[in-house]
Amino acid sequence: MNHELFIRRTIELAENGAGFVSPNPKVGAVIICDGKIIAEGWHSAFGKDHAELDAVKKANRDNFKNCTIYVNLEPCSHFGKTPPCADMMIEKGFSRVVIATEDPNPKVAGKGIKKLRDAGIEVITDICREEALWCNRAFFKFHRQGVPYTMLKIAQTIDGCIALESGESKWISSEESRMRTHKLRGEYDAVLVGKTTAMKDNPLLTVRTVPGKNPLRVITDTNLSLPLDISLFKRDDNTATVVCCSDEASKSRKARNLSLSGINVLPIAKDQNGFLSLKELQIALRDNFDISSLMVEGGSGIFSSFIRQALCDELQFFIAPKIFGKCLNPFSELKIDKMTSLYQFTLKSVEKCGTDIHAILIKEQ
Repeated sequence: MNHELFIRRTIELAENGAGFVSPNPKVGAVIICDGKIIAEGWHSAFGKDHAELDAVKKANRDNFKNCTIYVNLEPCSHFGKTPPCADMMIEKGFSRVVIATEDPNPKVAGKGIKKLRDAGIEVITDICREEALWCNRAFFKFHRQGVPYTMLKIAQTIDGCIALESGESKWISSEESRMRTHKLRGEYDAVLVGKTTAMKDNPLLTVRTVPGKNPLRVITDTNLSLPLDISLFKRDDNTATVVCCSDEASKSRKARNLSLSGINVLPIAKDQNGFLSLKELQIALRDNFDISSLMVEGGSGIFSSFIRQALCDELQFFIAPKIFGKCLNPFSELKIDKMTSLYQFTLKSVEKCGTDIHAILIKEQ
């Protein structure tokens, strides 16, 4: 039987839950009986049926003897929002379970596989493992290292500009690229911009033009110097916003006014250079808002800081076939004086997006 084919199908199905299942992982399931697919399922939203149970319900049968179920992640073995999927598989009588990779969550972490094998079910693992890891890269990073997976999204010209010298930047990328950006926002728990971007671009950071939930909106503003009338401080759409500032600023009258207007004010410790510590910011977002994935949309100072502090897991570039010449580049605040000090990434994929190039790069391990 072609295990790779069916596991790749589970990964395709799992992506249907992107943006809706966090902090749970994206999971898909395929049930094969007598060599044929009889049902497919996926985890569609946090708190709803897991992929395995969704597929079983769609199969509309009670006994699965001589059937194989494929999943891209180890079935859970503990009670959470739903009962353990491993127990359900044993109860339904599955003969074989094929799994792409183990679950890194300590509550599962091999326990589901052991439970299935102890019940006499054949378990096959590590099929298309790297593809499965990529599908749930934020989930794996969060459970292995305890901090949010962080991606920098950058729209730039072919000569590496994110804005003219005047600061004007709308619109560098194509409509298709902007639509894809909205989709990405919906797939991340939070989206972050720095004070300058919040002021000059006055973004909404919401999901529009495509289906999806709005992420938590995060702004870094050390001294709370942003005016109260920017779009990110408006509550018309009931989208939650967090402004990260120094401990001193968090005790100010302006902080109290922001809190009264429904804006979350989050004090962050400073680093040795007097800036907000991005490492502490990641931890604070985790602890206070259960954030496991973070998308950063600008600007140059924030991009440079995440790279300099080695806190960036992934880069997504939308490169427009335009030339600005003298301009602001995404990493203008990084100072590199020798080739051995370069920041190196690995190219994951490149494709056309409208008239632009969409390139994904990942941090070298």
